[in-house]
Amino acid sequence: MQRLILAPLCTAALALGTAAFAGGPTPVAEEPVVAAPIAVPAPARNGLAFTLRGGAAMGPAYFGSDDYEARPDLAFSLNALRLGGFALGSNDPAALREGFGLRGSLRYIGERSSDDHDELTGLEDVERALELGLGMSYTARNYELFADMRYGVVGHESLVGELGGNLIFRPSDRLTLSGGPRLQLGSSKFADTYFGVSAAEPVASGGDLSAFDAGGGLLGAGIEVEANYALNDSWGIEAAASWTRLQNDAADSPITQDEDQYGVRIGLTRRVTFGF
Repeated sequence: MQRLILAPLCTAALALGTAAFAGGPTPVAEEPVVAAPIAVPAPARNGLAFTLRGGAAMGPAYFGSDDYEARPDLAFSLNALRLGGFALGSNDPAALREGFGLRGSLRYIGERSSDDHDELTGLEDVERALELGLGMSYTARNYELFADMRYGVVGHESLVGELGGNLIFRPSDRLTLSGGPRLQLGSSKFADTYFGVSAAEPVASGGDLSAFDAGGGLLGAGIEVEANYALNDSWGIEAAASWTRLQNDAADSPITQDEDQYGVRIGLTRRVTFGF
């Protein structure tokens, strides 16, 4: 009788143990998974990066002169521009700029006074000029091509242009050497300002000069070589030497004393970057 009672109890206990084993450990409630927020980059700021150059240069006393004198040397170049959705260039000073780009162009021309040069006696003085403009360039690792156009905002108030190209060598990360041909262009007003002789001026000069109506176009062709050394990300040293042979009416002008024009310059460069 005892056996009959124990058997069903053992069977029930075994069934319960089997069910517990089959069910495994008691489930534990897990914390809900919350997705991490996605970082949204802040919109890029508008900004501008450019390089200024200031130093000294040696060149002809005036266009066509065979006398040389020292003068200040100034230049401006655009490195990067970001305005809304428009972006040009790079803010990284170490970045190699390749492809099409926009560049600034600036030139200062000193005053030409007949009192300072006997060969100009009787000619009207030409006031100093400041030319400002822009240019386009295409740059690859080992060469570049460019075209600049400037306007005399002070002085001659006429158009000038320059076409050129460079082969580029990079002996180190800091040193860049370049050089290539240059073509100098000028409007008729520019050519007449610096190479023309009005009908009244030969009389004033005592007959030493003849009247000459200078036309525009190609006024010079030559070559320039340049060296750039980066002192750090902001400062650098730039030096160059050039030779230009005056062409067409610039070479034929009675004002021109020497068709071959040489120049050298050296200066410090400063890269400026700011956002707005």
